[in-house]
Amino acid sequence: MKGTILCATMALALVGVADAGAQTLYKLIDKNGKVTYSEKVPKDYDGKVIPMTIDPNANTATLPKLPPAEKPREAGEGPTATQGKAAPRSSGDRVKDARKKLEDARKAYENAVNNPAEGEVTRVGNVGGGTRPVFSDSYASRLAGLESAVKQAEEELKRAEGG
Repeated sequence: MKGTILCATMALALVGVADAGAQTLYKLIDKNGKVTYSEKVPKDYDGKVIPMTIDPNANTATLPKLPPAEKPREAGEGPTATQGKAAPRSSGDRVKDARKKLEDARKAYENAVNNPAEGEVTRVGNVGGGTRPVFSDSYASRLAGLESAVKQAEEELKRAEGG
């Protein structure tokens, strides 16, 4: 919950900062340690105020240029119907590729389960009396997609093996 509030607060603060050029954002820490961000220092604030000057030009990137799109071939240009086709693949190659795809899908799923990103899993319950994980909606849908990819790879391997 705290992570969600903090992310929402930061997002709102950054939206205001993005269109203001170089601006000062203030980090406010109250006597209980609660952190909030503001564009202005509130009057009679008794907590700690840390000014943060934001430079929108500090973190910029130049995107690489895409290669030019290929011109569509006209009739009579390019390879003939028999020249440009790949040779049929053997069943052994299909099985090998399907096994590799399944292995990659399982690794991706296991990695997501064992290494959730910050904010994807929160703990609910007593610290000493056992807690249970609660997944964010985006994390749950990501896991479902990866699990689906594993099932599809398993089915593809069965078809490649002839079963």
